[in-house]
Amino acid sequence: MPAYDKADLERRMQGAVESLKGDLGGLRTGRASTSLLDPVTVEVYGAHMPLNQVATVSVPEPRMISVQVWDKTNVGPVEKAIRSAGLGLNPINDGQTLRLPIPDLTEERRKELAKLAGQYSEKAKVAVRNVRRDGMDALKTDEKKGVFSEDERKRHEGEVQKLTDATIADIDVVAGAKEKEILGK
Repeated sequence: MPAYDKADLERRMQGAVESLKGDLGGLRTGRASTSLLDPVTVEVYGAHMPLNQVATVSVPEPRMISVQVWDKTNVGPVEKAIRSAGLGLNPINDGQTLRLPIPDLTEERRKELAKLAGQYSEKAKVAVRNVRRDGMDALKTDEKKGVFSEDERKRHEGEVQKLTDATIADIDVVAGAKEKEILGK
């Protein structure tokens, strides 16, 4: 069986793009989004749990996130977890509900976030290039085993390169859109 599998390479490259979209979704752009709180884990019942497993997160207004904690005894730990998550959000305790006003982003913070978005996109590009390298290695292995002739290997390498170029173009589009959103242009 050939080691080269184009469908697997495509899947892995698209996985890098999806991972980038998830990373970028967690960046604060000045608008409230429930995905801002996705990385927050709360220490409750003697274990670390994702915030969405102990509370309902909603966006009642464009600049406000509401966190409805299900168990009253967990309000303190949830509030502490949100404060210590490094998101720059200050929860306002309102009984069993925590309200999180989203402050305006300063120009300096916008530039930091844009730089971070650039780092995320570079990480995704490196992942895609690693998948490309794996594909090229698999093609060379298959050629040595006699599965492909040299001409077939070169043709497949061209396909892998086209796939890589298209995926990196997708990454540039996604990252560019996020940077524009962050910088407010």
